[in-house]
Order: sequence, then structure tokens, then C-alpha cells
Amino acid sequence: MPRRLAERFRERLGPDSVIDDPVRLRTYECDGLTYHRAVPGLVVLPESAEEVAAVVRACVDAGVPYVARGSGTGLSGGALPRTDGVLIVTSRMRRILEIDLDNQRAVVEPGVINLDVTKAVRPQGYYYAPDPSSQQICSIGGNVAENSGGAHCLKYGFTANHVLACEVVTPDGEIVTLGDGPGYDLLGAFIGSEGTLGITTKITVRLTRAPQAVETLLAAFPSVETAGAAVSAIIGAGIVPAAVEMMDALAIEAAEAAVACGYPAGAAAVLVVELDGPEPEVADQFARVRRLCAEAGAFEQRVARDDADRALIWKGRKSAFAAVGRISPAYIVQDGVIPRTALPEVLAGIDRLSRESGVRVANVFHAGDGNLHPLVLFDDAEEGAGERAELVSGAILDLCIRHGGSITGEHGVGVDKARYMPRMFTEADLDTMQMVRCAFDPPNLCNPGKVFPTPRLCGEVPRVRKGSPDGELF
Repeated sequence: MPRRLAERFRERLGPDSVIDDPVRLRTYECDGLTYHRAVPGLVVLPESAEEVAAVVRACVDAGVPYVARGSGTGLSGGALPRTDGVLIVTSRMRRILEIDLDNQRAVVEPGVINLDVTKAVRPQGYYYAPDPSSQQICSIGGNVAENSGGAHCLKYGFTANHVLACEVVTPDGEIVTLGDGPGYDLLGAFIGSEGTLGITTKITVRLTRAPQAVETLLAAFPSVETAGAAVSAIIGAGIVPAAVEMMDALAIEAAEAAVACGYPAGAAAVLVVELDGPEPEVADQFARVRRLCAEAGAFEQRVARDDADRALIWKGRKSAFAAVGRISPAYIVQDGVIPRTALPEVLAGIDRLSRESGVRVANVFHAGDGNLHPLVLFDDAEEGAGERAELVSGAILDLCIRHGGSITGEHGVGVDKARYMPRMFTEADLDTMQMVRCAFDPPNLCNPGKVFPTPRLCGEVPRVRKGSPDGELF
């Protein structure tokens, strides 16, 4: 069915904007989570909101499902295409349309790369605060869809805290603007909806003034527990750093192999702690942070001397996900959240799961707000290895839920975690959420099969779901 639309799309968008060649289609078979793959039926690359709307209307008229995709860096299969559908790729919509420094905002298209917003305003003393590890390649449209976070979300919040308005192509092909105003917070519902409520075609983002001072510390610890104790001590002292990141020995090993970041030898864990703000405040708090790290057991502390030194410290952390490829043929990135106080117990639980299953797990995460990113390593050439890794991944999410946490903090649910939603929400909760989705997309054509374990047909009587995963895996 999607192939029947190809000629219609070529007439509207031009021949270079439609891909139906089987070899080229494989380029788009997955996002950053390569464990899930599906070759799209058809790919289109629109260059304007009007073209996106025309594609959506054609899909709706033909009853063809469609999925939006930006740079494809997502880690939950949120942009996984449909073999019977159209993949709408917004990577050509990459213009920064307006920069308004007087009101500290910019208007960008969805294909604009996250870091390019900062590059555009840095000379004037501003930047765009949300900074996913993939910020050099991820796009703003995808950040909006997943409500992406990043290392500095501890102090500055997630994408939702920095988006003021969105122009959206609704699931029936209408172009509307969502923003501040009276009535229901439709913008809040849209951000983080993982592409199930429409496709953003223009985003108004908040710009942040660059801080007066920045200090960055790399602290090495003899154990994960002592590093966790340092995090608790810092936050307990009333200090809110811009970022507090932790990596364990396996994650450090991978980063060293990939980018030679030069972290202290023999460290079982390292913390990257960054503070920013007024110079006197930063100086006072930084001295306190160093003292607290020492009291917790840090055996080495390095302070960034300049921007180049700071970039080298961050290089190891920012490269961690990709770097794991140096020590494992394949891996699954997880994204659980726990209360900060539960860090020692949950990390010990992850270690137990790893030992009992024989599946290695590297830990790298936003320690300041308890957002874990366990990297579950496996060899995809080994029969059954992927299934064992998935079992460990699920058990880690169970561990997070049991400690009052969540199955995702910033990567989204997508297809990867949809089956775990019933472990966190009741049937009534899930039905209520899906009724919101039905209000936006009655035919269920807009990124179907994502977020929820089973689709709810609009108008369907709520029912108890069957076959949801149950109980402990280990």
C-alpha cells in the first residue's frame, strides 16, 4: 500500500524526496536502538510544514500508518518504522528561523541539530540548556518527541522546560500551534508523547544566558558505593550542581578504549561534577563539593583548568554509550529512574543480576537525579544471548519500579519498554492515557504500536489486558 503513494509524493515533493529503493530503505530500519529493526515501506523527506501536512493527509486518506523520524538517535525504538507504512524524515527541515535575544528565544525547524542552537547564540553569551549525550547529532524535533534530558538536566530541567511553543501537523493533517495560553496544556501533553500525537514542524525554544563561572571536577572512588555516598552528601548539603554524572569501572574501560579520556587508573567509579552560576557562589560551593568527595573516599580529584581540559573530562562521559561498542559486539541501553537515596541498593541489585545471569552490565548515569543508564552487553552472534540480555534489562526495570522509580526518564517507552507499562500502571491508567491518544488520532495511524502494550481502539470499552509480563525474572 505505501508504494502506491510513491508517485503521488514525487509529484508533490520532488523525485529526490521519496525513497522506495529496497537497499536505500534499509538505512532507516532502526533508530539508535539497533536491537529492533523494520524496513519501512516508503520514506519521504519533506522540507516544509505544508509538505509534512500533505504527506499526512495522503496517508490518512489511504489508511496507511506513518512514523516521524529526525536524526534517528533515539534509544527506545520510538522512530522504528512500519513495514506497511510511510516514514516521514524531517532531517532536511534544519533552518534556524529566528533568534530573538531580547526575549531569550529562538525559532527552529525540527531537523536542527541540538548543539547548533548553542553554536548560533554562543557569541552573544547565550546557549540552549538541554544537552543529551548525542547533542552533536540529535535533532530538536526528536528531543521534543522524547522530552530529552541530558547531563545538565539536574539543574536546568528537561526539554519541556525549554520549549515555549510548537507548530504541529496533527494526525489528520492540520497545521496548528500549541503554546502558552488559557485552557488545557496541550503543549505539555505533546512534548514527550513520542510522536503519537502529531509531528512538530517548528519549535520556539528558550535560550539561557551563559553563566558567569563554571567549575568542573573529576573525582575517582574505590567503589560505586563511596561515589554514591558522595552524591548523597553533595545534594544533602543543599548544593544543586549543574551536573553530577557517574561511571563505573566497565564504562570507564570502554571510554578509555574509545577516546583515551585519561580517567584515574584503578577507579571503580568516577564522578563528573559541574557547577555554574555567579562566581562567588560557584567558588564557595565547589570548595565544599571537593571536601565532601574527599570525606566520602575519593582518592583522586582533578579540576578542569580551562575549557579544553573541561571538554576532555566530559569527552569520556559523553562518548560512553557508543564507546561500549569497543568492549561488546552489541548492547541494550536502559533508562530506569530511582530515588537518589536508593542508588546503593539498586546498583548492588544490578551487580547481583549481572553475576547470576552471566551478562555484563556497564553503568553510566545521571547520579544527581537517579536516572540510570545500564548498558547490558551481549554478543549477538551467540545464540540466545540477546534474549538473556533482554531478561536482565527487564529485571533492572523491575528493580527500579520496586524502589519507587520509573521505567524511563528521558529515552522514552517506544517499542522497547511498552510491555513493561503494565508493571507501572493499572489498566485504568493505561486506558485513560490511550483515550488522550484517541482524541488526537482516532484512526491510530500516527506512530502506532508505540508506548502502550496493546492498542486501544477508539470507542472500545476498557478491558483488562491479557499476557502482560509478570513478576520477577531473577
